Amino acid sequence: MITTRSLTKRFGTVTAVSSVDLEVREGDRYGLLGPNGSGKTTLVRMLLGLVYATSGEIEVMGGRIPKHAGRILRDVGALVEEPAAYPNLSGRANLRLLDAAGPVKTYSLGMRQRLGLAAALVRRPRLLVLDEPGNGLDPHGIRDTRQLLLDLNADGVTIFLSSHLLAEVEQQCTRIGILDRGRLVLQEDLDTLRAPTGRVVLDSPDAAQVAAMLDGQVEQRDGSRLVVHHPDAAALNTQVVGAGLRVSSIGAQIRTLEEVVLDVTGAGTDQFGQPPGGTAAGTAGSAGDGTADDPAAHGADR
Repeated sequence: MITTRSLTKRFGTVTAVSSVDLEVREGDRYGLLGPNGSGKTTLVRMLLGLVYATSGEIEVMGGRIPKHAGRILRDVGALVEEPAAYPNLSGRANLRLLDAAGPVKTYSLGMRQRLGLAAALVRRPRLLVLDEPGNGLDPHGIRDTRQLLLDLNADGVTIFLSSHLLAEVEQQCTRIGILDRGRLVLQEDLDTLRAPTGRVVLDSPDAAQVAAMLDGQVEQRDGSRLVVHHPDAAALNTQVVGAGLRVSSIGAQIRTLEEVVLDVTGAGTDQFGQPPGGTAAGTAGSAGDGTADDPAAHGADR
């Protein structure tokens, strides 16, 4: 559904996206994650032909972007950053279309976000590309949007969304890509990422005795909590209890999405002590459409 090969975008001396090979399959609910400034919005804008790549290739639904964007994007619904008005209509026509309950300028961010999502669905797209769809929404709005996306996917719509809300991505996505400083550092099915690690997490008031009994198998101890290299939680429980030691809780270790992301990424551009420049895309992603800053950009993907 979406494929990129060595996709790169530079803004002057700053590399916002670096040699990204993206693979979004038909039917996926794909979540793109990464720290602030990692290049997520720049990547999304390139997929939609809003920013030209410096180098590399983009295919969406079998056609090259931006060369075939006019044909392909008819089947794509998109919400990138804040919702915008219809550019090919007059301001008066926009107000007639959007002003059902007062001027749109009076809408809250959450209301405008809902409006933008509704506009992205008008053409019944095969592919829905969303940049921070939960932005500005309250908990009820986030829940409603999540259910809407799940229902759309069940009806055959492929979902590609960029977000920093890890809990939402974990609840609704089937496949994950993680950007860090412009590079795709991980791309995998969520079920694979959250598969048991071959370790067991055990909590016991007799942690010291358990650790002594399992000498060599305990990889980590934090108070009463032990991480044990063991393939079978039930068998380990039988062993510990059989030795007369107490077990408060036990289970296979499964990594959270937060742990996965923190393991493979550095700090974002909103963290103190970040070096200036480099490959971070914090300001680069908002540096404009990028269609005139780089002569090579106009030759890429045509």
